[in-house]
Amino acid sequence: MKFHIMRKITTLLLILLITILLAGVSVEAKETRPNILLIVADDLGYSDIGSYGGKINTPVLDQLAKEGIGFSNFHVLPTCSPTRSALLSGNDNHVAGMGVMGEFIYPEIKGLPGYVGHLADRVATIPEILRSSGYHTYMTGKWHLGEDDEQSPFKRGFEETFTMMNGGGSHWADMKPLSPHEPMIYRRNGKRLAELPKDFYSTKDYTDLMMGFIERNKDDGKPFFAYLSYTAPHDPLHAPAEYIAKYKGKFDEGWDALRWKRLENLKKLGLIPKDLNEFPPNLMTTKWETLSAEEKKVYARDMEVYAAMVDYMDMSIGRLFKFLKENGLYDNTMIVFFSDNGANGAHATSYPGNADGKYLGTFNNEIENRGLPNSFIDMGAGWAQAASAPFRMFKSFTAEGGIKSPLIVKLPGEMANKGQWNHSFLHVTDIMPTFLELAGAIYPETANGKPFKKPIGKSITPILTGGKERIHENQGMGYELFEMKAYIQDEWKLLRLPVPFGTGVWELYNLREDPGEMHDISEKYPEKKAGLLKAWQQYAVQNEVFDHKGRFDAMYRKAYGVEK
Repeated sequence: MKFHIMRKITTLLLILLITILLAGVSVEAKETRPNILLIVADDLGYSDIGSYGGKINTPVLDQLAKEGIGFSNFHVLPTCSPTRSALLSGNDNHVAGMGVMGEFIYPEIKGLPGYVGHLADRVATIPEILRSSGYHTYMTGKWHLGEDDEQSPFKRGFEETFTMMNGGGSHWADMKPLSPHEPMIYRRNGKRLAELPKDFYSTKDYTDLMMGFIERNKDDGKPFFAYLSYTAPHDPLHAPAEYIAKYKGKFDEGWDALRWKRLENLKKLGLIPKDLNEFPPNLMTTKWETLSAEEKKVYARDMEVYAAMVDYMDMSIGRLFKFLKENGLYDNTMIVFFSDNGANGAHATSYPGNADGKYLGTFNNEIENRGLPNSFIDMGAGWAQAASAPFRMFKSFTAEGGIKSPLIVKLPGEMANKGQWNHSFLHVTDIMPTFLELAGAIYPETANGKPFKKPIGKSITPILTGGKERIHENQGMGYELFEMKAYIQDEWKLLRLPVPFGTGVWELYNLREDPGEMHDISEKYPEKKAGLLKAWQQYAVQNEVFDHKGRFDAMYRKAYGVEK
């Protein structure tokens, strides 16, 4: 009898042991696929954060750069929604439906496949693919890829969303828009919200909600893809008063001095040539020394608010990282951070409907209220150009200041090449293939019997793991947005900016030697220029680029208040 009892006990213990071992194998198998956290800032300048030479307080992002890799030559699109369409689809913005921003569609292009003004159906998105591969998919923040129910992120693969559908607007609960023609729209899982919590502040709430989404399913063993799409530091510039106070007097020297400081800091980091001692001209900027004392006071305050927004965003990212660490999720999470385009040099009067000043006149922009509720202030060209140092122009232009962004990437666990820089050309379309490779997911060939457009980007995993230094050798990348055009191949760049922002004709630059695009070398290398121009023309045909015939050249001159 005792023998039978002992045998039963032994059998039960063996079964229990096998169960535990199998459970361990199951958990281990689930944990081999990483979580993916994608953080995108809105209109952040190239040299704003500490690891890229700025002096704004960003300890969390600076630490992330020490744990991961910093990329000095990462390129996006000139404005928000085209970048986001390329990011989520891995495709050119025209293929993804955003040949222009939805706000600027006009009769001649309405209905063309590349100009639908929302994320097109002929591309698959990161969340659609990852969700079908077993990932949770979450999004909070700015969408800007279509405002209707059927165009919402909830319909494009995200299972939990809290999103602002527009390009921008108040960061507070009042939901005051960029212009009276475009009311702010917030959606929770596709459903439009009538109001926001009274204590709402965009950066705070986007972060809190994202942590809530992750918390809800953290123990079910499935990995997550989290897209945290901040609207900071997009105008109107808004920040909590205590954060603005931290920067009191920090920018009193003005934007010219800041530009030189950023230049020297980037030299020390080895991100630009050490012999670079000049800046490209910008007809939209004014010398700081020519301003009145009152003007200097107002502009300095505006930059204090901008810095406060970046500081608060960094702190909020730190709260999210702390949450992940406390829940045992950080070590198995891939983290990607970048900005959707360069700093924004346009004034609020450039938004449709604001030129007459009536709407903007309803705000309280007295010095003590600038950056607080019921104010509407912007960065302006002077500060935007300083934040884009040493590059030419800023947001909205295909010059380097508009399309070059900081990029920090950290793989799960400890990286062997952590803290290093990579200087090879990368493009925003490379993000999707990277995520899919790490997740073991495959881009679908068809949907509803129709073929999807395959991504044009390449996975950067070989760079992240130390196997390669570059992935785009001899492979070019074309650009067109609002008639701003470019083509980049290795260190060579073909650029066309309309008069008076440029010459109105194609120019050739060597970005390795001349990152500020100051010295056109077309005459010196005519064959190189001809080859790149032919490549751009092929790009335009392949991506169904429409010839706007000067329409947007005129729009730009009006928006920036300049003449030919």
